[in-house]
Amino acid sequence: MANKANKKADEVSRRDFIKTSAAVSVAAMLSGTSNLRAGGSDKIRVGVIGFGGRGSGAAIDCIKSADGVEITALGELFEDRLEMGIKRFKEKMAEEKLSPETMKFTDDTCFVGFDAYEKVIACDVDMVILAAPPHFRPAHLKAAVEAGKHVFMEKPVGVDPVGVRSVIASSQLAEQKGISVVAGTQRHHQAHYLELMKRVHSGQIGEIVAAQCYWNSGNMAPWGVRERQPSWTDMEWQCKNWFFFVWLCGDHIVEQHLHNIDAVNWAIGSHPIQAMGVGGREVRTGPEYGNIFDHFAIEYEYANGARVLSMCQQIEGCHRQVSERVVGTKGSLYTDGALGYIEGQNAYKYDGPNPNPYVQEHTDLIASIRTNKPLNEGRRVAESTMTAILGRTSAYTGRAIKWDWVMNASKLDLSPPKYEFGDLPVRPVAVPGKTKLV
Repeated sequence: MANKANKKADEVSRRDFIKTSAAVSVAAMLSGTSNLRAGGSDKIRVGVIGFGGRGSGAAIDCIKSADGVEITALGELFEDRLEMGIKRFKEKMAEEKLSPETMKFTDDTCFVGFDAYEKVIACDVDMVILAAPPHFRPAHLKAAVEAGKHVFMEKPVGVDPVGVRSVIASSQLAEQKGISVVAGTQRHHQAHYLELMKRVHSGQIGEIVAAQCYWNSGNMAPWGVRERQPSWTDMEWQCKNWFFFVWLCGDHIVEQHLHNIDAVNWAIGSHPIQAMGVGGREVRTGPEYGNIFDHFAIEYEYANGARVLSMCQQIEGCHRQVSERVVGTKGSLYTDGALGYIEGQNAYKYDGPNPNPYVQEHTDLIASIRTNKPLNEGRRVAESTMTAILGRTSAYTGRAIKWDWVMNASKLDLSPPKYEFGDLPVRPVAVPGKTKLV
């Protein structure tokens, strides 16, 4: 599908990778304006970066969210993943009886390689969906914002402190330019979470003193394992199994459990000040599982004295629980993907409508573009991502870690030396008590 001229994945250094396209002028970067669209009937042209998996699903959600959305450009690291994503996308479009007129991409606007994101952004698009593996999010967001594009970005938004700081800087620039940035933390667009958090913030459960949050999935390989082929280089193997490598996914506490951690930060209204955690690799013993852990348990401490237990595991046959509980002096809040209620002095159960939050987040983004009332969720999701990284760092090293250190002093940058399909040794699995702070 991709234009032959775009098939080659050129070697790109990290420095080159995070730079924007040369076509972006300094004046455009500093401008207070953005590529806004006005009027409810206007077309919103969307480019998707990372189309092999979640990106194709996000494109469907975006089309369903509002009239006038067109998918006009696609980017993917691998040609086979791009072709698979297009096939799945078209099948889903037909299954849901969505208009094929919304599919405006052509061979000339489909790109493959490490620089595919630059080529998508350079197309005539108003908005981009960033759905490549999390490691690439900071560079992709930076390029999109500097080019004046509105953004929907999947979570998490980074895998290390260096990347998260980049996301915060890009989000600040987006605010200056009036660009909307919405993140794939769909609970912030989910009806029962919104109603219940409003009640929490109005004091209906009193002062928050504790919380628990869980993503215990009972599934050791939720995305499956792609068997390494003899022709694959180290880089290709790791990128095609990105979920199992820390530099690409951040480990499952960051990639998956972030949803629950983010909900607790939302309820408390701030990030923690310290984390103390444990974790390990009990059943992920083979090299096919890369270098991530299979369980974590973290105690977070917040400035108001609240203590939060965060727990996640991916081990077959174990209890499954994905939820949040927040305890206050007047009652407690319980939430999960479908339910939400308050117990205590102001008991309440949400039983209203619950539109699909994966669609609603795009509805809210498109509305913000058309009404010129920008939404910017960048810093909030960046701080939630850093909260998860804080917990991971404590579990990896066996040390209690302060928020101020990881946010301001840590120099951890998990990037590979260069972006090319060649040798890339796998970093050793962390060993608590031995792995050093960086």
